[in-house]
Amino acid sequence: MDATASSLGRDAPKDHLSALLQRTAVGDETAFAQMYQISAPRLYGMVLRVVGEGGGHAEEITQEVFLVIWSTSAQFDPSRGSAMNWMLTIAHRRAVDRVRSAEAANRRNYTWAMEQPNLTGMDATAESAHASMEAARVRAALCLLPVKQRTAIFLAYFAGQSYTQVATHLGVPTGTAKTRIRDGLRSLSDSLATTPASA
Repeated sequence: MDATASSLGRDAPKDHLSALLQRTAVGDETAFAQMYQISAPRLYGMVLRVVGEGGGHAEEITQEVFLVIWSTSAQFDPSRGSAMNWMLTIAHRRAVDRVRSAEAANRRNYTWAMEQPNLTGMDATAESAHASMEAARVRAALCLLPVKQRTAIFLAYFAGQSYTQVATHLGVPTGTAKTRIRDGLRSLSDSLATTPASA
């Protein structure tokens, strides 16, 4: 996360971030991109403090957080608090859920290993890679997107590239890149809205 974005995250007026979130709620991908640049460092920092450094989980969870923010932004109510606090709450909950899921999976793996003394050499950690059902739901929704849309979304929102940079990377006109991102985000939002969340 770069220092400029981090500074923006600290100094951005509350009403500006709230306005960006409300524009995101009506499908404004430009507002979402601006909101990402402003808030990503703080959300990543929150997630990192909860899950720790190992395995790149903080980056993955932060990506999932922004997908949730995109799909649930209409639920934000500025009368109940700031946009940043609303997003930080989502990030904290997602990070805590991941930690709890990982701990539960580790306990199950340990119990299973103790009950299988002749198989202690086997890899008992495979289940932990899929412990978070909510994370799997988001990844599954992404995988349903056409490759062109999925790639454009990752470049724009997870790699932090501008529309021009995405277009250059993909070798397409800027308008085409914007269309892929817009259509992909709409499809992703629809998929997450209709797929049952994990219990």
